[in-house]
Amino acid sequence: MKPHQLGFEVDLSKCVGCRACEMACAHQHPEAERSFRHVERMGDGERPQGFLTLGCNHCASPECIRVCPENCYDKLRNGVVIHHSERCVGCGRCVGACPYEAPHINVKTGKAEKCDFCLDRLKEGKKPMCVEICPVGALRLITLGEEQNGFPGDPLVRYTRPSMRFIEAREPVCFWRKEGKKIHGK
Repeated sequence: MKPHQLGFEVDLSKCVGCRACEMACAHQHPEAERSFRHVERMGDGERPQGFLTLGCNHCASPECIRVCPENCYDKLRNGVVIHHSERCVGCGRCVGACPYEAPHINVKTGKAEKCDFCLDRLKEGKKPMCVEICPVGALRLITLGEEQNGFPGDPLVRYTRPSMRFIEAREPVCFWRKEGKKIHGK
């Protein structure tokens, strides 16, 4: 069986910043100190230019695996990067090495933790909870080939090869009423 790479696709035109993905992740992983997925505002100023949902990218070449002295990480044949907390000593090397800040140390356990792509749900043929709950379809589960594109403008993409695909935001269409025109025969 040939390995494949599961990943996330984010449509930047669709995400409305509702944070349903964050809440679903927190609900799915109640033992975690915080949600493994978070939503960030894009753009400067008072008016956001859009929103971006982020989590572990389950990179094709993950730095967390490379730097962990206890071999706490494995990459499965489906591309999912998992963390074995029973081996973790909480050194934090994975936290410092990940350019996307996916793993973090749980202060209660003193061990690293990160998104597991809802592996139990995948085994049941279901989508990750964050994908399933997205009300506008901005976040999707996909199988990637060589078309991984990661974060636009990120120089680290070629090293870690994050399992993400972004659909760039389209220019919004504005409908303006022209001055002096009658509308509906008025």
